[in-house]
Amino acid sequence: MTPLHRGILVAVAQCLIVLSLAGKYAVDRERLPRVWFKTAPVDPNMPIRGRYVSLRLIVDGPESIKGVTIIRRGNEWVLVPPVAFFIPEHAKDPSRRLPGEELWVQASLPKSGMPRPVQLGIKKDGVLLPIVP
Repeated sequence: MTPLHRGILVAVAQCLIVLSLAGKYAVDRERLPRVWFKTAPVDPNMPIRGRYVSLRLIVDGPESIKGVTIIRRGNEWVLVPPVAFFIPEHAKDPSRRLPGEELWVQASLPKSGMPRPVQLGIKKDGVLLPIVP
């Protein structure tokens, strides 16, 4: 086998690995239950990760989600570490809200580990509306 053929074989293998992971997350997103979480935005400081909003997910109590670290912050319980929700480069920062608005995130719940963010929403006057990208 020539070095060119080996290089192509390695490239194909790497593409298959990435596609299988993307497929797993796509199937999980459709199959796993989804829950809306109230969030507390955190200012991210990691320029190498791209443009994203770092969100602390607020839950009802310490036993809300199994296998995840939950800490108390004032009168609320939050999941640790925050989750990242990636946004388009030129989109407005969704974490900056007007008074009376709350940022929520819909996330899928895997059997173990942190919830995976799917979409954002704004709750105002008791009505939760998803943000369309």
